[in-house]
Amino acid sequence: MSSPATVRRLNALALFQSFAEERITAGDPPKGLEAAWAARIGVSGATWSMAKSGARPLGDRLARQIEHLCGKETGWLDEAREPAGLTVAEQQFLALALKTYRGTNSDGRKKLRQWLKASGAS
Repeated sequence: MSSPATVRRLNALALFQSFAEERITAGDPPKGLEAAWAARIGVSGATWSMAKSGARPLGDRLARQIEHLCGKETGWLDEAREPAGLTVAEQQFLALALKTYRGTNSDGRKKLRQWLKASGAS
């Protein structure tokens, strides 16, 4: 079970991802999207950066502000959701993990699985 702060952060990241995908599809360059998103939700780039990384939890006031400015109902950020799909970073990680898994022998695969389990994966 994720903490309320983690749920809010993941939902805010999903909103940012949708925003970024829409802007890139519209022809905007990726550079500057973080700043554009921060402006869209009414915060500084530094505030968004800290919220995105988890260094600064999204408080109630900021959560309601983001929901309002993104056209979401009050409490939307607080509801746990299933991820809509893999992010680019997740896709890159999985491709690397698969390449590593396929490129080694059974002993290497066993070590990789053990490392993942020890790192918190189940």
